[in-house]
Amino acid sequence: MRIGVITFPGTLDDVDAARAVRYAGAEAVPLWHADRDLKGVDAVVVPGGFSYGDYLRAGAIASIAPIMGEVVVAARRGTPVLGICNGFQILCEAGLLPGALVRNAGLHFVCRDLRIRVETTATAWTGGLAVGQELLVPLKSGEGRYVADAGTLDALAAEGRVVFRYAGENPNGALAGIAGISSADGRVVGLMPHPEHAIDELTGPSTDGLGLFTSVLQNAASAA
Repeated sequence: MRIGVITFPGTLDDVDAARAVRYAGAEAVPLWHADRDLKGVDAVVVPGGFSYGDYLRAGAIASIAPIMGEVVVAARRGTPVLGICNGFQILCEAGLLPGALVRNAGLHFVCRDLRIRVETTATAWTGGLAVGQELLVPLKSGEGRYVADAGTLDALAAEGRVVFRYAGENPNGALAGIAGISSADGRVVGLMPHPEHAIDELTGPSTDGLGLFTSVLQNAASAA
């Protein structure tokens, strides 16, 4: 399986995301923000960082980059897409996921290891996990508070599209404790914490994050 990893100006975690892809057993394919070709990849990771310096709003400029036009088309055709931190912000700005990410409650940048709870396995990126399973992963964001109108929050809950919630402390004031959500078809997932930083016990707090990357491989194998 070939998984594309996008780099925008200001991206910080593309190398880590590519490493996670390789750890899972897939080929990591570099994609540049100005590309207009996804190079035939089977899935896409939109990694974290500060794309375009987070000017205007976090993820706003990146959402209209040439490569994101291709990602939007591919996602609507069913290609799995994972947005992590700034990548989650970009997916919301691009209209692939509802709601928005705004400044943390208290206006402080949060950088710590924490637990998130798996709420659904009915996505391309969580099929190998278990409902109720807690993952120990890092969070590092200043604009990580998920918000949406009441109707959207109700729909996400009713449709099983809340993928992750913070377990215990809500570090940024996210509504309903939401740490990650999915598209209606479960192919597009965005989350604020960083699973790509939790794939190796030598460098991360756990290996819990690797499950997202192996899940998308399993999903592809089952669909073949």
